[in-house]
Amino acid sequence: MSLYTAIATAAGRDGRAVSSDGKLDVTLALQKEFGGDGDGTNPEQLFAAGYAACFASALQLVAGKKKVDASEASVTAEVGLHPNGAGGFQLDVTLRVELPDALSAETKHELVEATHLVCPYSNATRGNIPVSLVIE
Repeated sequence: MSLYTAIATAAGRDGRAVSSDGKLDVTLALQKEFGGDGDGTNPEQLFAAGYAACFASALQLVAGKKKVDASEASVTAEVGLHPNGAGGFQLDVTLRVELPDALSAETKHELVEATHLVCPYSNATRGNIPVSLVIE
């Protein structure tokens, strides 16, 4: 049984994506790099925002359990879209995690690795797409 189920509807890369509760309603547009006008967001940006937010939230959970103050942390997700060599496309992700300077390199590494095991996006992508973790 799910703790929460998000529902959204879209008809493609050009148009709109709308959540069932109406809180998300965004214009979608094909990226300029693919011949579109780029006048809206795209699935890769939405995935990047979701992954960054989810990982940052999971990081706070992990830090709290370890009694580490990571309240100043932030996460930037870079989502790449590449041809897969078989006529389709694949994603890759780089997560750039900024942690407080006061934390040791070892603590930072432990937090990020533990978070990568907790975050639902990390668990969903593990073994499916490359995800690089960069501690900044």
